[in-house]
Amino acid sequence: MTLDHRLSPEHEELRRTVEAFAHDVVAPKIGEFYERHEFPYEIVREMGRMGLFGLPFPEEYGGMGGDYLALCLALEELARVDSSVAITLEAGVSLGAMPIHRFGTEEQKRRWLPRLCSGEMLGAFGLTEPDCGSDAGGTRTTAVRDGDTWVINGTKSFITNSGTDITGLITVTAVTGRKPDGAPAISTLIVPAGTPGLTVARPYSKVGWNASDTRELHFADVRVPADSLLGEEGRGYAQFLRILDEGRIAISALATGLAQGCLDESVAYARSRTAFGRPIGANQAIQFKLADMAARAHTARVAWRDAASRLLAGEPFKREAAIAKLHSSDVAVTNAREATQIHGGYGFMNEYPVARMWRDAKILEIGEGTSEVQRLLISRELGLADLAASA
Repeated sequence: MTLDHRLSPEHEELRRTVEAFAHDVVAPKIGEFYERHEFPYEIVREMGRMGLFGLPFPEEYGGMGGDYLALCLALEELARVDSSVAITLEAGVSLGAMPIHRFGTEEQKRRWLPRLCSGEMLGAFGLTEPDCGSDAGGTRTTAVRDGDTWVINGTKSFITNSGTDITGLITVTAVTGRKPDGAPAISTLIVPAGTPGLTVARPYSKVGWNASDTRELHFADVRVPADSLLGEEGRGYAQFLRILDEGRIAISALATGLAQGCLDESVAYARSRTAFGRPIGANQAIQFKLADMAARAHTARVAWRDAASRLLAGEPFKREAAIAKLHSSDVAVTNAREATQIHGGYGFMNEYPVARMWRDAKILEIGEGTSEVQRLLISRELGLADLAASA
């Protein structure tokens, strides 16, 4: 039997459609939004009209009836041009809407998913805290049952899509009790935007992703109804581990897009830029850099598509998702560095896309699980966890 990683006609048509949108609509405008640190509402609305926010969700909830591969294809094509737009889609779908689709009640799905799928509303994912990043099990935010409400107190940090004009909800992890062994029981609650006691801080001043929305959130006696619980009480941590496993495939696709975008820009520049009487692309040193960039982007693409195919087939995919995230984020950082070098002084100028890509690449080795965490996950899947515990 032979393995065929080629796309179906439907997936290829989607890929081409998003590719055209990215180049014709996003590319001419996004640089200005990026430099102003401004959220691109116009572009996001157009993405909503295209159905991108509803790609992996059933039609009965307003989705496009597609799959996770379709979402990842869209993310890669968007990130070839700009990562701020891509991460807005990734966080809105994988982190904002997917938990409701995976774990929500029928009532929760029908209340929230149609507006999330249309792009009319964005969802956010409240997991990370100021003192709790990779150690998500160390959550300090609490939610205490008080009659028919939950009372939430705590702080969440680095939360994407949490403070836009169209943010509609934040799914928040919080300690709701203790397990028999004394460990915290972490649950997930849906908190509508604008709920009294929820304070949305000013946007962070970031190195990259400057046209996306990222903020700190403060919960001071925030009350939500008892039916705001998402999934089973005490299962919030396990639920979000599943969401993060899937999200790593999406981030890998995004990172691959950035790596490919760096190659696209560098090939074009190498053809047009002349030095010493000929295009710099005629120099073998530049040719070899571009060849290595192409090889890296290709292997990253194979890695995330392999992980996605396992997810769609219902097979275990945790290790493959971690490998894809680890490899593609490294590839993105390396290709961004090389693209900047090929562009020379112009690569340091913000008017050139590679400067934006260079700034955007580093976070891919940190967000949704650091590279160190990916190595930890991979080593556990290799059966080495017992050795570490006994050492």
